[in-house]
Amino acid sequence: MRPVWRVADVRAAEAGLMATLPPGTLMRRAAAGLARRCALLLAERGGVYAARVLLLVGSGDNGGDALHAGAYLARRGAAVSALLVTPGRAHAEGLAALRAAGGRVVDRPPAQVDLVLDGIVGIGGAGGLRETAEQLAASLVRHCGRDGSRATVVAVDVPSGVAVDTGHVPLAASGRASAVCADVTVTFGALKPALVVGPAAPLAGQVELVDIGLGPWLRGSPALRVVEWSDVVDWWPRLGPATEKYTRGVVGVATGSPTYPGAAVLSVGGALAGPTGMVRYAGGARAEVLHQHPSVIATGRVADAGRVQAWVCGSGLGTGEEAAGELRAVLAAPVPVVLDADALTLLVDGSLADLLRKRDAPIVVTPHDREFTRLCGEEPGADRVSAALRLAAWMNAVVLLKGDRTVIGTPDGRAYVNPTGTPVLATGGTGDVLAGLLGSLLAAGLAPERAAAAAAYLHGLAGREAARGGPVTAPDVAAALRPVLARLP
Repeated sequence: MRPVWRVADVRAAEAGLMATLPPGTLMRRAAAGLARRCALLLAERGGVYAARVLLLVGSGDNGGDALHAGAYLARRGAAVSALLVTPGRAHAEGLAALRAAGGRVVDRPPAQVDLVLDGIVGIGGAGGLRETAEQLAASLVRHCGRDGSRATVVAVDVPSGVAVDTGHVPLAASGRASAVCADVTVTFGALKPALVVGPAAPLAGQVELVDIGLGPWLRGSPALRVVEWSDVVDWWPRLGPATEKYTRGVVGVATGSPTYPGAAVLSVGGALAGPTGMVRYAGGARAEVLHQHPSVIATGRVADAGRVQAWVCGSGLGTGEEAAGELRAVLAAPVPVVLDADALTLLVDGSLADLLRKRDAPIVVTPHDREFTRLCGEEPGADRVSAALRLAAWMNAVVLLKGDRTVIGTPDGRAYVNPTGTPVLATGGTGDVLAGLLGSLLAAGLAPERAAAAAAYLHGLAGREAARGGPVTAPDVAAALRPVLARLP
Protein backbone atom coordinates (compact mmCIF):
# COMPACT_ATOMS: atom_id res chain seq x y z
CA MET A 1 0.00 0.00 0.00
CA ARG A 2 1.15 3.51 -0.74
CA PRO A 3 1.13 5.90 2.22
CA VAL A 4 -0.53 9.31 1.93
CA TRP A 5 0.65 12.14 4.17
CA ARG A 6 -0.93 15.28 5.59
CA VAL A 7 0.49 18.73 4.88
CA ALA A 8 1.89 19.15 8.40
CA ASP A 9 3.80 15.87 8.13
CA VAL A 10 5.17 16.82 4.71
CA ARG A 11 6.21 20.26 5.96
CA ALA A 12 8.00 18.76 8.97
CA ALA A 13 9.81 16.25 6.75
CA GLU A 14 10.85 18.99 4.32
CA ALA A 15 12.21 21.09 7.17
CA GLY A 16 14.23 18.17 8.54
CA LEU A 17 15.67 17.30 5.15
CA MET A 18 16.43 20.90 4.13
CA ALA A 19 18.44 21.38 7.31
CA THR A 20 20.91 18.81 5.95
CA LEU A 21 21.18 20.27 2.42
CA PRO A 22 22.59 23.43 0.81
CA PRO A 23 19.93 26.13 0.31
CA GLY A 24 17.70 25.60 -2.71
CA THR A 25 18.67 21.94 -3.22
CA LEU A 26 15.24 20.53 -2.49
CA MET A 27 13.49 22.91 -4.87
CA ARG A 28 15.93 22.14 -7.65
CA ARG A 29 15.39 18.40 -7.12
CA ALA A 30 11.65 18.87 -7.39
CA ALA A 31 11.97 21.11 -10.45
CA ALA A 32 14.25 18.64 -12.21
CA GLY A 33 11.71 15.85 -11.76
CA LEU A 34 8.91 18.15 -12.89
CA ALA A 35 10.82 19.26 -15.99
CA ARG A 36 11.61 15.67 -16.90
CA ARG A 37 7.92 14.73 -16.86
CA CYS A 38 7.01 17.82 -18.88
CA ALA A 39 9.67 16.97 -21.45
CA LEU A 40 8.21 13.47 -21.86
CA LEU A 41 4.75 14.94 -22.38
CA LEU A 42 6.07 17.42 -24.94
CA ALA A 43 7.88 14.61 -26.75
CA GLU A 44 4.44 13.09 -27.39
CA ARG A 45 3.38 16.38 -29.01
CA GLY A 46 6.36 16.80 -31.34
CA GLY A 47 9.31 17.49 -29.04
CA VAL A 48 10.59 20.00 -26.51
CA TYR A 49 12.36 22.25 -28.99
CA ALA A 50 10.11 25.16 -30.04
CA ALA A 51 7.28 23.89 -27.85
CA ARG A 52 5.27 26.70 -26.24
CA VAL A 53 5.10 26.39 -22.46
CA LEU A 54 3.09 28.64 -20.17
CA LEU A 55 3.89 28.85 -16.46
CA LEU A 56 1.13 30.05 -14.12
CA VAL A 57 3.19 31.28 -11.20
CA GLY A 58 1.95 31.99 -7.69
CA SER A 59 3.87 33.66 -4.91
CA GLY A 60 5.06 30.59 -2.97
CA ASP A 61 7.53 27.77 -3.39
CA ASN A 62 5.07 26.09 -5.74
CA GLY A 63 5.63 28.96 -8.16
CA GLY A 64 9.37 28.58 -7.62
CA ASP A 65 9.18 24.93 -8.62
CA ALA A 66 7.38 25.95 -11.82
CA LEU A 67 9.93 28.68 -12.62
CA HIS A 68 12.93 26.40 -12.15
CA ALA A 69 11.26 23.69 -14.25
CA GLY A 70 10.55 26.30 -16.90
CA ALA A 71 14.23 27.23 -16.89
CA TYR A 72 15.18 23.60 -17.54
CA LEU A 73 12.76 23.44 -20.48
CA ALA A 74 13.92 26.79 -21.86
CA ARG A 75 17.51 25.55 -21.92
CA ARG A 76 16.28 22.65 -24.08
CA GLY A 77 14.81 25.06 -26.62
CA ALA A 78 11.22 25.47 -25.44
CA ALA A 79 9.59 28.89 -25.70
CA VAL A 80 8.68 29.42 -22.04
CA SER A 81 6.42 32.24 -20.82
CA ALA A 82 5.61 32.96 -17.19
CA LEU A 83 2.41 34.68 -16.15
CA LEU A 84 2.81 35.96 -12.59
CA VAL A 85 -0.44 35.76 -10.64
CA THR A 86 0.92 38.17 -8.01
CA PRO A 87 3.57 40.32 -9.75
CA GLY A 88 6.36 41.39 -7.44
CA ARG A 89 5.94 38.37 -5.17
CA ALA A 90 7.25 35.61 -7.41
CA HIS A 91 10.11 33.38 -6.22
CA ALA A 92 13.15 35.57 -6.92
CA GLU A 93 15.74 32.85 -7.54
CA GLY A 94 13.38 30.88 -9.79
CA LEU A 95 12.46 34.00 -11.78
CA ALA A 96 16.12 34.84 -12.27
CA ALA A 97 16.85 31.29 -13.44
CA LEU A 98 14.02 31.44 -15.96
CA ARG A 99 15.16 34.75 -17.41
CA ALA A 100 18.78 33.57 -17.57
CA ALA A 101 17.63 30.54 -19.58
CA GLY A 102 15.76 32.71 -22.09
CA GLY A 103 12.26 32.52 -20.63
CA ARG A 104 10.12 35.63 -20.45
CA VAL A 105 7.44 37.14 -18.25
CA VAL A 106 4.12 38.00 -19.92
CA ASP A 107 1.02 39.83 -18.75
CA ARG A 108 -1.46 37.66 -20.66
CA PRO A 109 -1.43 34.05 -21.89
CA PRO A 110 -0.02 33.49 -25.40
CA ALA A 111 -2.49 32.57 -28.12
CA GLN A 112 -0.88 29.17 -28.67
CA VAL A 113 0.31 26.90 -25.83
CA ASP A 114 1.36 23.26 -25.89
CA LEU A 115 1.78 22.76 -22.15
CA VAL A 116 0.61 24.69 -19.09
CA LEU A 117 2.35 24.35 -15.74
CA ASP A 118 0.00 25.08 -12.84
CA GLY A 119 2.20 26.60 -10.15
CA ILE A 120 -0.43 28.93 -8.71
CA VAL A 121 -0.96 27.40 -5.27
CA GLY A 122 0.77 24.50 -3.55
CA ILE A 123 0.12 22.54 -0.37
CA GLY A 124 -0.06 25.74 1.65
CA GLY A 125 -3.18 26.97 -0.18
CA ALA A 126 -6.57 27.14 1.53
CA GLY A 127 -10.05 28.43 0.82
CA GLY A 128 -10.20 27.99 -2.95
CA LEU A 129 -8.73 30.14 -5.71
CA ARG A 130 -8.72 33.93 -5.61
CA GLU A 131 -10.38 35.76 -8.47
CA THR A 132 -7.39 36.18 -10.80
CA ALA A 133 -6.24 32.61 -10.27
CA GLU A 134 -9.77 31.32 -10.79
CA GLN A 135 -9.98 33.14 -14.12
CA LEU A 136 -6.68 31.62 -15.19
CA ALA A 137 -7.81 28.13 -14.19
CA ALA A 138 -11.02 28.56 -16.16
CA SER A 139 -9.08 29.71 -19.23
CA LEU A 140 -6.91 26.58 -19.41
CA VAL A 141 -9.41 24.67 -21.50
CA ARG A 142 -9.14 27.29 -24.26
CA HIS A 143 -5.41 26.86 -24.93
CA CYS A 144 -4.31 24.71 -27.84
CA GLY A 145 -0.92 23.76 -29.19
CA ARG A 146 0.94 23.37 -32.46
CA ASP A 147 -1.13 20.40 -33.54
CA GLY A 148 -4.45 22.08 -32.73
CA SER A 149 -5.19 19.83 -29.75
CA ARG A 150 -5.87 21.16 -26.27
CA ALA A 151 -2.83 22.11 -24.24
CA THR A 152 -1.62 19.56 -21.69
CA VAL A 153 -2.09 20.82 -18.13
CA VAL A 154 0.46 19.74 -15.50
CA ALA A 155 -0.16 20.56 -11.85
CA VAL A 156 2.83 21.22 -9.63
CA ASP A 157 2.52 19.05 -6.48
CA VAL A 158 -1.30 19.43 -6.30
CA PRO A 159 -3.91 21.06 -8.54
CA SER A 160 -4.40 24.64 -7.42
CA GLY A 161 -7.63 25.30 -5.54
CA VAL A 162 -8.09 21.96 -3.79
CA ALA A 163 -8.10 21.37 -0.02
CA VAL A 164 -4.97 19.28 0.25
CA ASP A 165 -5.66 17.44 3.52
CA THR A 166 -9.24 16.41 2.72
CA GLY A 167 -9.67 16.23 -1.06
CA HIS A 168 -12.47 18.77 -0.87
CA VAL A 169 -12.81 21.45 -3.57
CA PRO A 170 -13.71 24.67 -1.72
CA LEU A 171 -15.59 27.59 -3.16
CA ALA A 172 -13.50 30.17 -4.97
CA ALA A 173 -13.79 33.93 -4.54
CA SER A 174 -16.66 33.95 -7.05
CA GLY A 175 -18.65 31.55 -4.90
CA ARG A 176 -18.22 28.68 -7.39
CA ALA A 177 -16.32 25.49 -6.75
CA SER A 178 -13.20 26.09 -8.81
CA ALA A 179 -9.85 24.38 -9.10
CA VAL A 180 -7.38 23.51 -11.83
CA CYS A 181 -8.24 20.34 -13.71
CA ALA A 182 -4.91 18.72 -14.61
CA ASP A 183 -4.00 15.99 -17.05
CA VAL A 184 -0.97 15.12 -14.95
CA THR A 185 0.07 16.04 -11.44
CA VAL A 186 3.74 15.78 -10.52
CA THR A 187 3.92 15.58 -6.74
CA PHE A 188 7.05 15.71 -4.63
CA GLY A 189 8.26 13.44 -1.86
CA ALA A 190 4.89 12.00 -0.78
CA LEU A 191 1.32 11.52 -1.91
CA LYS A 192 -1.16 13.99 -0.43
CA PRO A 193 -4.84 13.23 0.37
CA ALA A 194 -6.25 15.51 -2.35
CA LEU A 195 -4.53 13.36 -4.97
CA VAL A 196 -6.33 10.17 -3.96
CA VAL A 197 -9.62 10.98 -2.22
CA GLY A 198 -12.66 13.23 -2.56
CA PRO A 199 -13.76 15.37 -5.51
CA ALA A 200 -10.22 16.74 -5.85
CA ALA A 201 -8.76 13.37 -6.85
CA PRO A 202 -10.17 13.27 -10.41
CA LEU A 203 -8.81 16.80 -10.96
CA ALA A 204 -5.27 15.52 -10.44
CA GLY A 205 -5.34 13.33 -13.54
CA GLN A 206 -2.42 10.92 -13.73
CA VAL A 207 -0.27 11.30 -10.60
CA GLU A 208 3.48 10.89 -10.72
CA LEU A 209 5.47 10.87 -7.48
CA VAL A 210 8.98 12.33 -7.69
CA ASP A 211 11.42 11.09 -5.06
CA ILE A 212 13.25 14.05 -3.52
CA GLY A 213 14.65 12.16 -0.52
CA LEU A 214 11.77 12.87 1.84
CA GLY A 215 10.96 9.28 2.79
CA PRO A 216 13.25 8.85 5.83
CA TRP A 217 11.96 12.13 7.28
CA LEU A 218 8.26 11.28 7.16
CA ARG A 219 7.40 10.35 10.74
CA GLY A 220 4.31 9.11 12.53
CA SER A 221 1.30 7.57 10.82
CA PRO A 222 0.13 8.46 7.31
CA ALA A 223 -3.30 10.00 6.87
CA LEU A 224 -4.38 6.99 4.82
CA ARG A 225 -3.08 4.31 2.52
CA VAL A 226 -3.85 3.55 -1.13
CA VAL A 227 -4.63 -0.09 -1.87
CA GLU A 228 -2.75 -1.67 -4.78
CA TRP A 229 -3.10 -4.85 -6.83
CA SER A 230 -0.07 -6.37 -5.10
CA ASP A 231 -1.84 -6.02 -1.74
CA VAL A 232 -4.88 -7.92 -2.99
CA VAL A 233 -2.61 -10.65 -4.37
CA ASP A 234 -0.79 -10.96 -1.02
CA TRP A 235 -4.07 -11.17 0.93
CA TRP A 236 -5.86 -13.60 -1.36
CA PRO A 237 -6.42 -17.07 0.16
CA ARG A 238 -4.27 -19.80 -1.36
CA LEU A 239 -5.58 -23.26 -2.20
CA GLY A 240 -3.59 -26.37 -1.29
CA PRO A 241 -3.83 -30.14 -1.83
CA ALA A 242 -5.85 -30.55 1.38
CA THR A 243 -8.30 -27.74 0.63
CA GLU A 244 -11.99 -28.63 0.57
CA LYS A 245 -15.19 -26.59 0.50
CA TYR A 246 -15.54 -26.19 4.25
CA THR A 247 -11.94 -25.18 4.88
CA ARG A 248 -12.32 -22.49 2.21
CA GLY A 249 -15.08 -20.98 4.35
CA VAL A 250 -18.87 -20.87 4.18
CA VAL A 251 -20.65 -17.53 3.81
CA GLY A 252 -24.25 -16.94 4.81
CA VAL A 253 -26.33 -14.46 2.81
CA ALA A 254 -29.47 -13.00 4.42
CA THR A 255 -30.66 -10.63 1.72
CA GLY A 256 -33.60 -10.11 -0.60
CA SER A 257 -37.29 -10.70 -0.08
CA PRO A 258 -40.35 -11.56 -2.18
CA THR A 259 -40.50 -7.86 -3.05
CA TYR A 260 -36.81 -7.57 -3.94
CA PRO A 261 -35.57 -10.98 -5.12
CA GLY A 262 -32.96 -9.40 -7.37
CA ALA A 263 -30.98 -8.16 -4.36
CA ALA A 264 -30.66 -11.76 -3.18
CA VAL A 265 -29.57 -13.01 -6.60
CA LEU A 266 -26.96 -10.27 -6.96
CA SER A 267 -25.50 -10.56 -3.45
CA VAL A 268 -25.28 -14.34 -3.78
CA GLY A 269 -23.59 -13.85 -7.15
CA GLY A 270 -20.99 -11.61 -5.53
CA ALA A 271 -20.42 -14.18 -2.80
CA LEU A 272 -20.04 -17.04 -5.29
CA ALA A 273 -17.39 -15.07 -7.18
CA GLY A 274 -15.27 -14.86 -4.04
CA PRO A 275 -12.87 -17.40 -2.54
CA THR A 276 -15.21 -19.33 -0.23
CA GLY A 277 -16.25 -22.92 -0.85
CA MET A 278 -19.97 -22.69 -0.14
CA VAL A 279 -22.80 -20.16 0.05
CA ARG A 280 -25.83 -20.62 2.31
CA TYR A 281 -28.79 -18.39 1.49
CA ALA A 282 -31.49 -17.53 4.04
CA GLY A 283 -34.45 -15.43 2.98
CA GLY A 284 -37.63 -14.93 1.04
CA ALA A 285 -36.12 -15.21 -2.43
CA ARG A 286 -35.10 -18.88 -2.30
CA ALA A 287 -36.73 -19.86 -5.58
CA GLU A 288 -35.07 -17.07 -7.55
CA VAL A 289 -31.67 -17.70 -5.94
CA LEU A 290 -31.77 -21.43 -6.67
CA HIS A 291 -32.90 -20.81 -10.23
CA GLN A 292 -29.90 -18.54 -10.86
CA HIS A 293 -27.39 -20.29 -8.57
CA PRO A 294 -28.20 -24.01 -8.12
CA SER A 295 -25.06 -24.68 -6.06
CA VAL A 296 -26.38 -22.58 -3.15
CA ILE A 297 -27.90 -24.17 -0.05
CA ALA A 298 -31.12 -22.19 0.50
CA THR A 299 -33.44 -21.87 3.49
CA GLY A 300 -36.12 -19.44 4.53
CA ARG A 301 -34.63 -18.16 7.81
CA VAL A 302 -31.24 -17.36 9.29
CA ALA A 303 -31.99 -19.72 12.18
CA ASP A 304 -32.28 -22.66 9.73
CA ALA A 305 -29.22 -21.86 7.60
CA GLY A 306 -26.61 -23.91 9.43
CA ARG A 307 -23.04 -23.07 10.27
CA VAL A 308 -21.24 -20.25 8.44
CA GLN A 309 -18.01 -18.33 8.92
CA ALA A 310 -19.50 -14.92 8.02
CA TRP A 311 -22.88 -13.34 7.29
CA VAL A 312 -23.99 -10.77 4.70
CA CYS A 313 -27.22 -9.05 5.64
CA GLY A 314 -29.41 -6.25 4.37
CA SER A 315 -29.70 -5.86 0.61
CA GLY A 316 -33.41 -5.91 -0.28
CA LEU A 317 -34.27 -7.37 3.14
CA GLY A 318 -36.95 -4.79 3.92
CA THR A 319 -37.37 -2.78 7.10
CA GLY A 320 -40.33 -4.45 8.77
CA GLU A 321 -40.39 -6.49 11.98
CA GLU A 322 -39.61 -9.76 10.18
CA ALA A 323 -36.51 -8.17 8.61
CA ALA A 324 -35.47 -6.76 11.99
CA GLY A 325 -35.76 -10.25 13.48
CA GLU A 326 -33.48 -11.68 10.80
CA LEU A 327 -30.96 -8.92 11.44
CA ARG A 328 -31.04 -9.71 15.17
CA ALA A 329 -30.37 -13.37 14.37
CA VAL A 330 -27.39 -12.41 12.21
CA LEU A 331 -25.99 -10.11 14.90
CA ALA A 332 -26.38 -12.87 17.48
CA ALA A 333 -24.07 -15.16 15.49
CA PRO A 334 -20.45 -15.08 16.77
CA VAL A 335 -18.99 -14.59 13.28
CA PRO A 336 -18.02 -11.56 11.15
CA VAL A 337 -20.94 -9.77 9.49
CA VAL A 338 -21.40 -7.39 6.58
CA LEU A 339 -24.32 -4.99 7.02
CA ASP A 340 -25.59 -3.27 3.89
CA ALA A 341 -28.62 -1.31 2.64
CA ASP A 342 -31.78 -2.15 4.64
CA ALA A 343 -29.71 -3.48 7.54
CA LEU A 344 -28.22 -0.01 7.91
CA THR A 345 -31.67 1.57 7.88
CA LEU A 346 -32.74 -0.85 10.61
CA LEU A 347 -29.72 0.13 12.69
CA VAL A 348 -31.21 3.59 13.19
CA ASP A 349 -33.36 1.76 15.76
CA GLY A 350 -31.43 2.32 18.98
CA SER A 351 -31.87 -1.22 20.32
CA LEU A 352 -30.32 -2.76 17.23
CA ALA A 353 -27.45 -0.26 17.30
CA ASP A 354 -26.75 -1.16 20.93
CA LEU A 355 -26.71 -4.85 20.04
CA LEU A 356 -24.22 -4.15 17.28
CA ARG A 357 -21.82 -2.26 19.56
CA LYS A 358 -21.84 -5.13 22.08
CA ARG A 359 -20.66 -7.74 19.57
CA ASP A 360 -17.19 -9.24 19.87
CA ALA A 361 -17.03 -10.55 16.29
CA PRO A 362 -16.01 -8.14 13.50
CA ILE A 363 -18.53 -5.94 11.73
CA VAL A 364 -18.25 -4.21 8.36
CA VAL A 365 -20.87 -1.63 7.34
CA THR A 366 -21.12 -0.36 3.76
CA PRO A 367 -23.02 2.94 3.65
CA HIS A 368 -23.31 5.31 0.74
CA ASP A 369 -23.63 9.00 1.65
CA ARG A 370 -27.38 9.00 2.32
CA GLU A 371 -27.12 5.91 4.51
CA PHE A 372 -24.21 7.51 6.34
CA THR A 373 -26.41 10.55 6.99
CA ARG A 374 -29.20 8.39 8.39
CA LEU A 375 -26.77 6.61 10.71
CA CYS A 376 -24.94 9.73 11.89
CA GLY A 377 -27.53 12.45 11.63
CA GLU A 378 -25.16 14.47 9.44
CA GLU A 379 -23.62 14.22 5.98
CA PRO A 380 -20.01 13.00 5.55
CA GLY A 381 -19.01 16.57 4.66
CA ALA A 382 -15.79 17.81 3.13
CA ASP A 383 -13.49 15.35 4.93
CA ARG A 384 -14.68 11.88 3.97
CA VAL A 385 -11.74 10.14 5.63
CA SER A 386 -12.46 11.72 9.01
CA ALA A 387 -16.17 10.99 8.56
CA ALA A 388 -15.53 7.29 7.97
CA LEU A 389 -13.20 7.12 10.96
CA ARG A 390 -15.73 8.81 13.26
CA LEU A 391 -18.44 6.35 12.29
CA ALA A 392 -16.04 3.42 12.65
CA ALA A 393 -15.10 4.48 16.19
CA TRP A 394 -18.74 5.06 17.19
CA MET A 395 -20.00 1.74 15.80
CA ASN A 396 -16.87 -0.25 16.65
CA ALA A 397 -16.98 -1.45 13.06
CA VAL A 398 -15.01 -1.20 9.86
CA VAL A 399 -16.74 1.37 7.66
CA LEU A 400 -16.67 1.10 3.87
CA LEU A 401 -17.93 4.54 2.81
CA LYS A 402 -18.90 4.06 -0.82
CA GLY A 403 -18.15 6.62 -3.50
CA ASP A 404 -15.97 7.31 -6.52
CA ARG A 405 -12.97 6.94 -4.20
CA THR A 406 -14.33 4.55 -1.57
CA VAL A 407 -12.85 5.09 1.90
CA ILE A 408 -12.37 2.33 4.46
CA GLY A 409 -12.05 3.37 8.10
CA THR A 410 -11.26 1.18 11.11
CA PRO A 411 -12.19 1.66 14.78
CA ASP A 412 -8.53 2.10 15.73
CA GLY A 413 -8.04 5.03 13.34
CA ARG A 414 -6.53 3.50 10.20
CA ALA A 415 -7.87 4.55 6.81
CA TYR A 416 -7.57 3.19 3.29
CA VAL A 417 -8.77 4.47 -0.07
CA ASN A 418 -9.68 2.49 -3.16
CA PRO A 419 -8.23 3.86 -6.45
CA THR A 420 -10.26 1.69 -8.87
CA GLY A 421 -13.67 3.30 -8.43
CA THR A 422 -15.64 4.34 -11.47
CA PRO A 423 -18.90 6.28 -11.94
CA VAL A 424 -20.36 3.38 -13.93
CA LEU A 425 -20.92 1.61 -10.61
CA ALA A 426 -23.49 4.26 -9.65
CA THR A 427 -26.38 2.04 -10.68
CA GLY A 428 -28.86 -0.08 -8.76
CA GLY A 429 -27.67 -3.43 -7.43
CA THR A 430 -23.91 -3.02 -7.75
CA GLY A 431 -23.64 -2.51 -3.99
CA ASP A 432 -25.39 -5.87 -3.48
CA VAL A 433 -22.64 -7.53 -5.51
CA LEU A 434 -19.97 -5.75 -3.45
CA ALA A 435 -21.55 -6.88 -0.17
CA GLY A 436 -21.62 -10.51 -1.29
CA LEU A 437 -17.98 -10.46 -2.37
CA LEU A 438 -16.99 -8.80 0.90
CA GLY A 439 -18.80 -11.48 2.91
CA SER A 440 -17.00 -14.20 0.97
CA LEU A 441 -13.64 -12.65 1.78
CA LEU A 442 -14.53 -12.45 5.48
CA ALA A 443 -15.64 -16.08 5.51
CA ALA A 444 -12.35 -17.03 3.86
CA GLY A 445 -10.50 -15.57 6.83
CA LEU A 446 -9.36 -12.12 5.74
CA ALA A 447 -9.18 -9.42 8.41
CA PRO A 448 -12.15 -7.04 8.09
CA GLU A 449 -10.18 -4.04 6.82
CA ARG A 450 -8.34 -6.19 4.28
CA ALA A 451 -11.56 -7.83 3.16
CA ALA A 452 -13.19 -4.42 2.71
CA ALA A 453 -10.20 -2.97 0.86
CA ALA A 454 -9.83 -6.00 -1.43
CA ALA A 455 -13.56 -6.17 -2.18
CA ALA A 456 -13.71 -2.48 -3.09
CA TYR A 457 -10.61 -2.79 -5.30
CA LEU A 458 -11.87 -5.85 -7.20
CA HIS A 459 -15.40 -4.46 -7.46
CA GLY A 460 -13.99 -1.31 -9.06
CA LEU A 461 -12.00 -3.35 -11.57
CA ALA A 462 -15.12 -5.36 -12.39
CA GLY A 463 -17.02 -2.13 -13.03
CA ARG A 464 -14.34 -0.99 -15.44
CA GLU A 465 -14.29 -4.39 -17.13
CA ALA A 466 -18.06 -4.36 -17.54
CA ALA A 467 -18.01 -0.82 -18.97
CA ARG A 468 -16.05 -2.04 -21.99
CA GLY A 469 -19.26 -3.55 -23.32
CA GLY A 470 -21.31 -0.37 -23.03
CA PRO A 471 -23.86 0.68 -20.39
CA VAL A 472 -23.37 -1.24 -17.14
CA THR A 473 -25.94 -3.09 -15.02
CA ALA A 474 -25.39 -4.90 -11.74
CA PRO A 475 -25.51 -8.37 -13.38
CA ASP A 476 -22.76 -7.17 -15.73
CA VAL A 477 -20.59 -6.29 -12.74
CA ALA A 478 -21.27 -9.65 -11.08
CA ALA A 479 -20.29 -11.43 -14.29
CA ALA A 480 -17.18 -9.28 -14.74
CA LEU A 481 -15.89 -10.28 -11.31
CA ARG A 482 -14.95 -13.70 -12.61
CA PRO A 483 -12.43 -12.61 -15.29
CA VAL A 484 -11.05 -10.05 -12.84
CA LEU A 485 -10.54 -12.63 -10.11
CA ALA A 486 -9.08 -15.06 -12.67
CA ARG A 487 -6.02 -12.78 -12.82
CA LEU A 488 -5.19 -13.60 -9.21
CA PRO A 489 -2.62 -16.34 -8.67
